[in-house]
Amino acid sequence: MSKQYKTVSLSDEQRIALEALCRRRKVDALVWKRARAFLLLDAGEDAETVCRILDISPTVLTEWRFVFAGAGLSFFGLKNYSQRQGHLSVLQEQVLKANFTEHPAQNVDEVCAYVLAECDQNYSTSGAAKLMRRLGFAYKKPQLLPAQADEAKQAAFIAKYEALMNGLAADEMVVFSDAVHPEHQSRPAHGWFPKGQKTALKATSGRKRLNIQGALDLETFQVTFVEGEKINAQTTRQMLEKLERNNQTKTAIHVFVDNARYHHAKMLQPWLDSPERRVKLHFLPAYAPHLNPIERLWGVMHKWVTHNRHYATFNQFTEAIFDFFRKTLPEKWPEFRDTVTDNFRVISLKKYKVI
Repeated sequence: MSKQYKTVSLSDEQRIALEALCRRRKVDALVWKRARAFLLLDAGEDAETVCRILDISPTVLTEWRFVFAGAGLSFFGLKNYSQRQGHLSVLQEQVLKANFTEHPAQNVDEVCAYVLAECDQNYSTSGAAKLMRRLGFAYKKPQLLPAQADEAKQAAFIAKYEALMNGLAADEMVVFSDAVHPEHQSRPAHGWFPKGQKTALKATSGRKRLNIQGALDLETFQVTFVEGEKINAQTTRQMLEKLERNNQTKTAIHVFVDNARYHHAKMLQPWLDSPERRVKLHFLPAYAPHLNPIERLWGVMHKWVTHNRHYATFNQFTEAIFDFFRKTLPEKWPEFRDTVTDNFRVISLKKYKVI
């Protein structure tokens, strides 16, 4: 341990404050230990003796010195202080935090480069990651939001939906409809694998895909779906007809759909306008996929069926997708209820830091 860390000189104000802190009846043990360390150093004890008396390592004492030099007495109130904070001053950390708040780092290599250039300190990638977490950053993807979402229209839709649900009769039902196009491709995803083990997923050649149009009942988690070569007004009518056949006792089937062109197709209107029609279409606001719960179901389906899974043939892939809707969903739907919900909210770009 170098001589410059063997003693410390406190001002009269600092010495009185630390002595008072140590005399308190209730004080955090770690805070007391820090205060006692600086009082002992101020009294002339060498660092080795202080470490032995307080049962701390020389590295910890060195780090305390760096932080105290920058923060002064406020250091003793840092509740979330980590022993492995590195050797940046408080001012340097504040500047670093401000920089990456305004200009987000894409990876820890950028953090290491910035700290080296601006603070003349070498950080490992793991050390830089710990530093960023301690400063209040998290490694995550920004949320992708529609650039043209209308807040007023979202709010109006939510109010209309809640009014419908509050007045829904026992012989009426509500479903949310959408199309999904799962492609026969292996989809690598994050997972827990043995450390040091090289892990791979077999790739799938080709671009064949399924075209599925479905409708989800949030009360029962029943999914009514049809498959076609492509999704159009014809598949929409087939799916709606299937909904009516499968729900003979319902006098009204409220179907929420997006504004895809085939939902407004002229060839669909005569069928929808028929007097015996029990299906009633309700349109979501434009650019508001977050208001359609079935979109979340598609994400669950991919996580359950396609992530980190390889299907050698398209038939195997197709069978796995249909098994999810026909078997997995009816059996395990309670597991998905917290994810696939109608807990709607208005999305406003004003509430986000847009990059």
